Amino acid sequence: MNDNPIHNIFQFLLGTTPSQTSLGELRWFTLILYWALFAGGIAVAVTVWRRDPAQRNARNILVFLLRFTMASMWFSGTLWKLPLPVSDAFKFWLGATVKYSSFGWHAAFMNLFVQHIALVQTPVYLLELCLTASLMLGFAVRLAGTIGALFILNLLIGLYNDPTEWVWTYVGLLTAHAMFVLDAAGRSLGIDAILQRTPPLTRWPVLERALASVG
Repeated sequence: MNDNPIHNIFQFLLGTTPSQTSLGELRWFTLILYWALFAGGIAVAVTVWRRDPAQRNARNILVFLLRFTMASMWFSGTLWKLPLPVSDAFKFWLGATVKYSSFGWHAAFMNLFVQHIALVQTPVYLLELCLTASLMLGFAVRLAGTIGALFILNLLIGLYNDPTEWVWTYVGLLTAHAMFVLDAAGRSLGIDAILQRTPPLTRWPVLERALASVG
């Protein structure tokens, strides 16, 4: 049958996507992880909704749903980077960014990652997991959106000449993350909304400014 993102999200909650079932017993780890982030994101949204009447509108709900959907996309990407330290899928796509890169200097740079793939895959996996958590919980979304946009820009450059890819997909993803940054999307039913309403941390002004800038 033809699949769709909504069905995939339900599959993540059941641990039944092909990527999860192929992991064997490790799929239960991905199931628990997704449930924790999913439930956490819902709990944060409900808390903000109850505390702040200004959050109770269609715009904030839609931004929240967009964040949640994009977070699930990042989570999906983490699945084919298991098992660590090297998965065949990650090795294939990392190699593709060398083969199809738009620029020679970029291909040479990505080739360094290919040569040290056992050291690279774990940080990339953790980065994508952090992006999942940030977008789902609405925490430091401006920072996550910036990192996500740069990450996708790298894919756009690296896969631009791949005949099997539609590169405008990456343009769209990059644009979506840029909008999360400009809109401070974590302030819509997210932790960033709670931090924004928290009294100033007068004893830690540097921390206060840092939280304001990334959220």
